[in-house]
Amino acid sequence: MPRTLDERELTGRSRMHVVQFADPRFAVQREVGDAFLAMRSDARKAGIDLVPYSSFRDFRTQLRIWNGKYSGKKPLYDMQGRPRDFSLLTSSEIIDCILNWSALPGGSRHQWGTEIDVIDGSRIADNYAVKLLPEEVVPGGIFEHLHRWLDVNASRFGFFRPYRLYTGGMYPEPWHLSYGPLSMPAMRQVTVELLTEVILDADMLGKELVLARIAQIHRDHILNISAPPENW
Repeated sequence: MPRTLDERELTGRSRMHVVQFADPRFAVQREVGDAFLAMRSDARKAGIDLVPYSSFRDFRTQLRIWNGKYSGKKPLYDMQGRPRDFSLLTSSEIIDCILNWSALPGGSRHQWGTEIDVIDGSRIADNYAVKLLPEEVVPGGIFEHLHRWLDVNASRFGFFRPYRLYTGGMYPEPWHLSYGPLSMPAMRQVTVELLTEVILDADMLGKELVLARIAQIHRDHILNISAPPENW
């Protein structure tokens, strides 16, 4: 049976459920890390250096990302990865734009220790800055080979892409891998009531607007995923 996360772990306010791996450096639940390292070893046979670019992310980090985007200090993008003009957006539209690419603080899958954003380290030149945008994964993109390999092999190791398709919530993020045997139970633990409690206590920009639509955000941006290939 998968370990049940407590409310602090589920919302990224505790990291007692994650383990820090050293080579490569990333933090996830132990079972997730072991599965990822097995997949990384297999990918190496195809000439891929499977590198975790982002893994566990705590509540404070997610809150900093949110506030940076809500204030205009961090860029907002459309589905194709093109920058949006912040000055033309209403407060409600800013929230929509944030949620298309970034999760609500307290509602991020990265808090569960089950999610890893990945790149192919073998394709990166010394002066290349990773973007995690669509241009990197389309045909001809720097990580095209990696994602063709993941299409075929990720599920063998328990991973799936929760944002494989756009279904009205998060824009497609093929680089975002989720370990289904643990992430699906965690997702079912997240409730509107828990999110409300966490947001009420946070120093979060746009809090009132978010709380007014928290049930819709829970439905469209947390539960609304591309289901894994198996019933985990």
